[in-house]
Amino acid sequence: MKRIASFSVNHDKITRGMYISRIDGDVVTYDIRMKLPNNPEGDYLSNGAMHTIEHLFATYARNTKYSDSIVYVGPMGCRTGFYFLVRDNINHETALRIVQEAFDFIRNFDGEIPGSKKEECGNYKQHDLIGAKKEAHEVVEFLKDWTEEKMTYVQ
Repeated sequence: MKRIASFSVNHDKITRGMYISRIDGDVVTYDIRMKLPNNPEGDYLSNGAMHTIEHLFATYARNTKYSDSIVYVGPMGCRTGFYFLVRDNINHETALRIVQEAFDFIRNFDGEIPGSKKEECGNYKQHDLIGAKKEAHEVVEFLKDWTEEKMTYVQ
């Protein structure tokens, strides 16, 4: 089988940040890397925090004026970050701004997590708002000075 693009990136060189992972037709996939891959200390996103981030990030992004161009927001199976897929009518600078705003929204969020009722979610008991807010705070800090020029993986 053909090796997929995300397995071709040298994970030993990925740092926390936001990267252009791939462009497929009119869809751009961003890699929002929140944790260092293969961290020797085992520092990964907890399932509860990751689940809550997913609900809040998707809710925020799909409530912006760009909602019709948001394709997907979802966690990486390795628990080191999220994928953010948008139509290419959203430029890289705007995608970065949406992500920065979304994580600021998460770190300041109080109240009921959207979509967290039993009838709305397949794992409604596994949420961690406190953990999500902590992770979001870290993302806001390392993305605050991020630019489009930094969105390319180091080879």
